[in-house]
Order: sequence, then structure tokens, then C-alpha cells
Amino acid sequence: MIRIDGSKGEGGGQVLRTSLALSLVTGQPFEMVNIRAGRSKPGLLRQHLTAVKAAAAVGDAELEGAELHSKELTFRPKSLKSGEYHFAVGTAGSATLVLQTVLPALLSASGPSMLVLEGGTHNPAAPPFDFLTKAYLPLVRQMGPSVEATLERPGFFPAGGGKFLVSVEPAPLKPLHLPERGKVLRRQATAMISQVPFEVAKRELETVGRKLGWFPDERKVEEVKHAVGPGNALYLEVESEHVTEVFTAFGEKGVRAESVAEAVAEEARVYLEAGVPVGEHLCDQLMLLLALARGGSFRTLPLDGHAQTQLETFAHFLDVKVSVNEVSPQVREVRVSC
Repeated sequence: MIRIDGSKGEGGGQVLRTSLALSLVTGQPFEMVNIRAGRSKPGLLRQHLTAVKAAAAVGDAELEGAELHSKELTFRPKSLKSGEYHFAVGTAGSATLVLQTVLPALLSASGPSMLVLEGGTHNPAAPPFDFLTKAYLPLVRQMGPSVEATLERPGFFPAGGGKFLVSVEPAPLKPLHLPERGKVLRRQATAMISQVPFEVAKRELETVGRKLGWFPDERKVEEVKHAVGPGNALYLEVESEHVTEVFTAFGEKGVRAESVAEAVAEEARVYLEAGVPVGEHLCDQLMLLLALARGGSFRTLPLDGHAQTQLETFAHFLDVKVSVNEVSPQVREVRVSC
């Protein structure tokens, strides 16, 4: 039984999700204490509990401590099962994080799977649906498996109510090497609004244009008609020869549209000036794929606390070597080997 202290590293839900994913893939049971001890509301919240139960369904696992606000969990997977699944968070909690918990296992299952996920699709502090489809899943497909996702209805915080479908055709993961991103082919800033004044989106896009020098035809408004509640997401897409990156910020009550846009524009500017292919959020997820493929490399920005936590979690389940070398003050090279 692997024992993990959830208060180590960044002390959030990522160590739990990664542990669940790796337990499913390797078949190794684990026990976690101090779950999300570094958060203002520690223990399992609704989205974390949904991820635990989703992992249990995929792995036919035995559970102890799987209840709201629990700070301890025991997870014993028995057998990995492909098939049709429906996972609903029941709140605006992130459904995309639930997907990222079970997807690594389904990539290596014995047959195809179809998933229906409901909850938040465009949440702060979680990968939005657009990041999944434009940045993350294309890399999964490059590594062998075929995964497609379709958005039926966006779900913004705090109303939730989003829904998307995912089809998975498993295949062995092949190592991937991304030393550079190549030439930038396309830039697109999209201000997504639901029950929010058009003027908010206009101000956000004008700020992006001013901060990054992106032209009017590289900026657009997407008005969502069928969301359950109001919401505003601003995402910047940078499509290059070898990789696409997506940077996202979310409008909040009491926060000026210009401030929202300035934050995400700065994130994109740092990425573009560093010349790396992989940004900090994609880094976390790509490291996990390379660890499962037992090989690969990429260049990225200096690793944050989430990425360091990933490395520490890998060590509990996988016998792989991950080196992080400084190429320059702004660039790191991550290399995974057996």
C-alpha cells in the first residue's frame, strides 16, 4: 500500500487526481492523508469526490473515506474497464479535471470508451474545455491514442450545468519530443460571454490588442446562447508548427475587463518571448503522458509548484527518471527516460 501525504507540495487536488490516475494505470493501491490540506476548504469537495468515484468506476476499485470533506482516502483498484460512463459533478466544479483523472487509464484500456461529463467546463483554476481540445488532446493523438471531445453546453462558475462528450480509442503511448514550437502560424483571442454585456468582451479584446499587438482580425467575440448561467472567459490561442497553446482568464464580478485581459495577455507574452513550445499548465499534463510513455522531452518555462508536485507523485508509482535542466533563466528542458 503506497502512502501519500496530500499536504506536501502545492497541497491541492492535483496530487489526488494524479495518484488516482497512476493507481489505475499501474494497479497499485494507495492511501492518502491530509487531502487538500493547503486549501482554505480542505478535504474532498464535490468535484474531487466525483473524480474519486469516476476512478473507482473505471478501475472497479474498493474505496474507504470517499465522502464529502473527507481528508483521508484508501483506493484499491481491481481491474481496468473500458466502456460507457456518465460522470456528473452536480455543481460548477470542474468536469474537465474529472476527465483528466480517468483519461490516462482509458488510453491503455482493452477497448474503446465513451464518456459523458457534466459540471463546469470553463472554471478558474482548472483547464477549460478549449484548452483540452486545442492544446492537450492534439498531443495525446500525436502519441498514439485517438481522443475526441465535443462540447454540448458550456458551464461557467458558479451556475455550472455544462456538458461534453469524449470518445477514446486506446493505443500504446509513444514517446514525444518537443524541443521547439516552430513558426507561429495563427493567433486568436476569443472573448466568450453568456448573459454578459457585449461591451465587456469588446474591452477585453481591445486590451489584448493593445498589450500584444494582435490585429482586429485576430480577435473575436463568441456569444453563448444556451448556457445555464452567466459567464465570461477570455482565451488566447497560439497555434505553432509543432504545438498549440491556450491561455485563459475568467471575468469576475468587481474585476474590470481590462484587468482580466491584462493578466492573460501577460501570461501569453511571457510564453511567446521565451520561445518554448510548452506553457506552464500544459507542462503538468504532458509530463504525466511522457512518464506513462516512459520517454520523451520538451522545453518549457521554469516549473511551478504544480509541476514539482507532479514529479514527487510520479516517484510513488512509476520507475522513471525525470530530469529538469536549465537552458536559460526563462527556459527549462524536461526529459523523461526509463
